[in-house]
Amino acid sequence: MRALDRTELRLLLALTDDPRATTVALAQRLGVTRNTVQARMASLEAAGVFLPYDRSISEAAIGLPLTAFTTVFATQQKLAHIAAELATIPEVVQAFGLTGPTDLLVRIVCADTDELFRINERILACDGVERTETSIAINELIPYRLAPLLRQAEEGLEL
Repeated sequence: MRALDRTELRLLLALTDDPRATTVALAQRLGVTRNTVQARMASLEAAGVFLPYDRSISEAAIGLPLTAFTTVFATQQKLAHIAAELATIPEVVQAFGLTGPTDLLVRIVCADTDELFRINERILACDGVERTETSIAINELIPYRLAPLLRQAEEGLEL
């Protein structure tokens, strides 16, 4: 992936601050033309800078206030199969393959601990899963963010 220039970093920061900003608003904020913003957005999109996205929705607002993280210990040769099975569980909202003693880290959202128990049973039933360990999140201390990294990168370009 190519390095981002200062204008692109400023554009990404502006989008982080206001994801719903219009092209015109972004152009005014950055002090560039609307065409510049459109061209940069298209270039960033083509370069794969933007992840697939949908509107962020609070899990609690849809009746799923409990977040849990399950570590999965599995047979290495069956990881792809396990990931495919995990993708069929609606409450599994994210999963990562890991290095180290754990094979997978699975983020789950659900209504309560009874439902979490049922989901954990489904995970354990996947062919190749040897065991799991689950921790319940009690508070989100730092929400997902990239703005500090974008600011750091922008400052590095100013030196």
